[in-house]
This record gives sequence, C-alpha cells and structure tokens, in this order.
Amino acid sequence: MAHWQGNSSFDVFALPDEHTELRAVLRDLCEKQIAPYAAEVDEDSRYPDEALTALNAAGFSAMHIPDEYGGQGADAVAACIVIEEVARVCASSSMIPIANKLGTQGIVLRGSDEIKQQVFPSLASGEAMAAYALSEREAGSDAAAMRTRARADGDAWVLDGSKCWITNGGRATWYTVMAVTDPDKGANGISSFVVHKDDEGFTVGPTERKMGLHGSPTAELYFEKCRIPGDRIIGEPGTGFKTALTTLDHTRPTIGAQAVGIAQGALDHTIAYVKDRKQFGKTISQFQGVEFMIADMAMKIEAARLMVYSAAARAERGEEKLGFIASASKCFASDVAMEVTTNAVQLFGGAGYTRDFPVERMMRDAKITQIYEGTNQIQRVVMSRALLR
Repeated sequence: MAHWQGNSSFDVFALPDEHTELRAVLRDLCEKQIAPYAAEVDEDSRYPDEALTALNAAGFSAMHIPDEYGGQGADAVAACIVIEEVARVCASSSMIPIANKLGTQGIVLRGSDEIKQQVFPSLASGEAMAAYALSEREAGSDAAAMRTRARADGDAWVLDGSKCWITNGGRATWYTVMAVTDPDKGANGISSFVVHKDDEGFTVGPTERKMGLHGSPTAELYFEKCRIPGDRIIGEPGTGFKTALTTLDHTRPTIGAQAVGIAQGALDHTIAYVKDRKQFGKTISQFQGVEFMIADMAMKIEAARLMVYSAAARAERGEEKLGFIASASKCFASDVAMEVTTNAVQLFGGAGYTRDFPVERMMRDAKITQIYEGTNQIQRVVMSRALLR
C-alpha cells in the first residue's frame, strides 16, 4: 500500500500554536477584564472604557497595524480570533478592534507612506482610534449614490456633506471618508480621504439610540467646508470606491468573527443553564428536544467559524476574487448568530426574556451583524454576481 510522504495535509485544518495561545490569553483577559462590565455597559449605554484599557494594554485593539509603525502586524486570522473572543463576552467591546481595522484597512492597502506615518503609530500605541465613513442617509446599500463632495483647493482638499451610521463616531481620532471628486464619473469619481477629528469644518452629530451594541457609539458626521491637507487622499483620485470594495473584502470576515463570538457566548450560557434548570424531575438538558437544539446550535457555529477563518486566511494570502467568500462568511455567520441567540432566549424560557441573563443582550447585539457592512440581502447579490459573471 502506498503511503503519503511529507507533512500531513491535515495540518491545513489546524491553527498554528501561536493562534491557539492567542485565544487562551484572550479568553483569560476577556473573562477577567471585559465580561464583568458587559451588562453595565449595555444597561447604561456607556463606552466600554475597561475593555479599551485592557485591549490597549495587551496590544489587541489594533493588532493589524504593521510592526514598522509600532504595531504587531498580526495576520487576518489572528484579528478574527481577537474579535471573536471579545464578542463572546461583550459585542460592544469587540467593536474596538473591528472599527480600528475597518477604518484603516484602506490605508493599509492603498495609503501612502506619509499617511501611514501620520495615522498608524497612534493606533498602535492605543492613543487613537479609527472610523470608516461610507454610508449616507440616501446612500446605504447603493453607496455609489453618495452626495458628499470633495474639491481640490490649492494644496488642500475641501469636503462638504454628511455621513451616517458611523461606528466610533465621536470617539475616533482618524476617519476614512469617501467623497465624490468627479460627479460625472459615477463610482469612478469617488475618492477616499483621511480626516482628523480636529480638522476645520468637521463636526460629529448626536449618537443613535440603537437596539443593541449600546456601548459602541454610532453617530452622524458633518463636513462644512472641511479643509484637509492635500496628502490625506488615499490612492489616486477616483479610486476610492474600488478601495472601499476591496476594504470590505478584508473586513467582512471580521463581522463574521463577531457573529461567531456572540453565538458562542450565547451557546456557552445556554449549555450551563439547561444543565442546571430542572422541570418534571430532571434537568431540561435531558429532554431530546433540547438536546437537538443544542446540537444544531453548536454545529452551525462550528461551520460558521471555519468559513470565517477560511475567508480571513484567503485575504491574508492576497488571493484575488475574495468577494464571494468574504460575503459568504459574513452572511452565514450572522444568520447563524441570529438563529443561535434566538434559540438561546427560547431555551432560557421566561428568564431569557429578562435582562437578568445575558442572552437577551446577545440576541439584540446579533441582529446588527445581519445589517452592517452590507445587509445580508446585499451579500447574496455580491455572491450571486461572483458566481454568475
């Protein structure tokens, strides 16, 4: 009988030791320094400052920043593990690494050395945070219909318009902003810029009152003759929309990771509850109906996790045509998160509908993962076009 030689192909499906060790460190940090404040953060709709302090101290708030700028240069799978583990105990807190990656991924991909030097060291040190400004009130799924304008004025750019649904709005120092520089060219007339919170003409509106993610501020941004230096454009004029789409190919798996984390947290709490809760003289975990629900929840989480890691690994390798797998990982994982958290509330019964237990918060937090960074309906459009064109 022939035998395979060399390294086992099964190694492909095993995380490297450093990723396994990263998860262990994060699990301990999250349980001790983030989880105890999660309910309070949600109840009081306040920023998770304890999580920010803990993540900054451990270097986990912006792990993707290259090491030449003071960061760790962590790969995309490691970034997903960080987000997943934080989301497992507090989805609001997981928005810290998510927003930092989303707000700077375009700079990583297309930014000049000058912009990287301005932005990255402050994120790596934890001194600053980032945000991403693409959506507008009338340009959500149809992002190319945006109305925010940018015009060259001497050696500067001047922005006018507004953005909405901006995560980290009011907390971020640096904002990646998409604006139209040539209205006659449609999507090819959109450019990408970096705005600093102190730039003249830039203001932040009131925060939204949301169903979930109460600890992560979401705000509108206003640009009124907002003047920024000419070197704060990302790439060439007219390449901004392409950069935005490429950015989403790299960041949609992070939303998938957040969804997996939320679902895993809900499952963990549910398993503990059904093994303790007694009805009809035995724990409800001994009823086959409950057993089947738990099995399905765990099975779907595992499938979602593998898809997310696969998408992140393929992005890290620089593969082309990431659109399908990036959208599939985000779409599948977020649908799983919504199903798992809904079932978690069901298995907790009346207790699950109260704020005394975390699963109702997790259910509310899970919902947004089906909406932001492209609704799951838009994800299906992206996937089908990748397959049919």
